[in-house]
Amino acid sequence: MQADATALAADSAESPGPHLPPTAKNVIFLFMEGGPSHLDTFDPKPELNRLAGQHLPESFGTVLTAMGEFHAPLLESKRSWKQYGESGTWVSDWLPHTAQCVDDIAVIRSCWTDGNSHSAGVCQMNTCSMLGGRPSLGSWVTYGLGTENQNLPAFVVMQDGRGSVVNGPRNWSAGFMPATYQGIQLSEGSQPIPHLNTPEGIGPGVQQGKLSLLNTLNQSFAARYPQQTELEARIRSYELAFRMQAAAPEAVDLSQETEATQALYGMDQQETAAYGRQCLLARRLVERGVRFVQLYHGSGSRWDAHNNIESNHTKLCKAMDKPVAGLLKDLKQRGMLDQTLVVWGGEFGRTPMSEQGNGRDHNPTGFSMWMAGGGVKGGQVIGATDDLGLRAVEDRLHVHDLHASILHLLGLSNMQLTYFYKGRPERPTVNEGAFFERLTTG
Repeated sequence: MQADATALAADSAESPGPHLPPTAKNVIFLFMEGGPSHLDTFDPKPELNRLAGQHLPESFGTVLTAMGEFHAPLLESKRSWKQYGESGTWVSDWLPHTAQCVDDIAVIRSCWTDGNSHSAGVCQMNTCSMLGGRPSLGSWVTYGLGTENQNLPAFVVMQDGRGSVVNGPRNWSAGFMPATYQGIQLSEGSQPIPHLNTPEGIGPGVQQGKLSLLNTLNQSFAARYPQQTELEARIRSYELAFRMQAAAPEAVDLSQETEATQALYGMDQQETAAYGRQCLLARRLVERGVRFVQLYHGSGSRWDAHNNIESNHTKLCKAMDKPVAGLLKDLKQRGMLDQTLVVWGGEFGRTPMSEQGNGRDHNPTGFSMWMAGGGVKGGQVIGATDDLGLRAVEDRLHVHDLHASILHLLGLSNMQLTYFYKGRPERPTVNEGAFFERLTTG
């Protein structure tokens, strides 16, 4: 749906949270769509390089892979690795800028999920379920906490490039909850919110009159069909769109930022300009009270390196690394990182076995993500995969645990946050998962 038709903010008076003292007020989720390789970014495996060219040891048993090449030889990582910061966190040479921020980052090396396909994996990383139809994490947060700014959406989504994320709007859908909690998609370019500007020659009075007439007609129809939550959402969208005509143009105007700030995000370089704009826009949005911002990088599963992982990940890491580091540095220097939770990761990782000789297959059984800010204790590495990086074996964190932890940092209990649907109490993590305390205690 277009932004002007669904630009909605949750009514905070209806919101059931928070349930506990929050350490974060906002979330920026940096989603690397397609599945980045943990083995070449945050989880070095010397044993993998030692056994490269051999088959997976029999002790690992049968491994089901998306493309069925589990008998393929192990593929070495060609990265060089260094320890960074006072914490000594290992990061590969693909991420030199993010590496400078490791003392603010908690790297989670023991993530796992259920979905072995992009559709199932992306759906679960967004909704905690491989099956479509459930509300997204951003929708649950919006339902639970409402908005801090009545003139901007509470939940915003952006995709990079011309590709479309697998599953499309289902990833930011409100599912069975009222449509008012769904995410609002912004576009790339000079006008992220299409059709927002008032047409020439139309004054505020005329515009308000048109909206009043529409509201009267819509309210009359909505009274007869109360089960149609999309209509109530549409009514609110027109109201918010009118308010956004004053607030949103200023919020998305990146020209207000200094050249130094734009350069910090890589906007002065062709390779990093696109994602740099999105990361800078995310900072401006949370600065103005937007609750949940999700930025997809590699839209269209471009991180999906079944072959030529070297060229694929080299290009994508370069396009993403500086903007992400710039976001962390900018939030920190503005005093915003303490209350803004930044999450980085994809729907799964990649296999230690090769595919097509020079690529890696999907790996949902062990991969890396990281969190920073919002009460998270940086400079730590949580959990571990086995010696080859195939499976999470220590402090394993399922997607349910990741979502429960994000909600907890925002002051929401994943078991207390409840929406009744057809008489059934529905919860964001499908009655599973728990907050992982080491994220905040170290």
